[in-house]
Amino acid sequence: MNFNKAEFLTSYGKFSQIPESDRIEIAFSGRSNVGKSSLINKIFNRKSLARVSATPGKTVTINFYSLENIHIVDLPGYGYAKVAKTEKKRWAGLIEGYLQADRDLGLVFQLVDFRHPPTADDIHMINFLIDSEIPFVIVLTKADKLKKTQREARMESLQNELPCADQITVIPFSAETGEGVEEIRGIIEDIAGEEQ
Repeated sequence: MNFNKAEFLTSYGKFSQIPESDRIEIAFSGRSNVGKSSLINKIFNRKSLARVSATPGKTVTINFYSLENIHIVDLPGYGYAKVAKTEKKRWAGLIEGYLQADRDLGLVFQLVDFRHPPTADDIHMINFLIDSEIPFVIVLTKADKLKKTQREARMESLQNELPCADQITVIPFSAETGEGVEEIRGIIEDIAGEEQ
């Protein structure tokens, strides 16, 4: 699979605008500023395929990218406090609408900031994925910001912080060092391969 060939397809601001899925989709979910755009750019070897911003809450649409026989779906970041209630509601409607729809959703990469315990919103999202029986993998972003002992302590804490922690695949990731990239690409290739 040639990850360099990923292309931005289109964005949707309302769930009602999204056409039915015609191929398998892999979604990326996480709170605002967790590093979703950086992760997507790193996987596809591109500087600005997904727009990166220092301001949380920048991705306010569902963005679709095409990669060979699959779609990559970048969901809006959740949990950003400085946003109007109406906007928060629209985001929630977009994310839940997408995840609850009858789509060909192969997997969700659920991003969590490695440096901190999962937020209440992260836990809500993980429980939603478990309850909905949507397959997912947890990607721990910003792994390069932790020293070895901090990493070990965070990994240990996650066993108590994450629901069903012992049954979840967890991948530490760094956009800086590239840690975790090959593992994530491998999972995407496996899912895309099942489609052929």
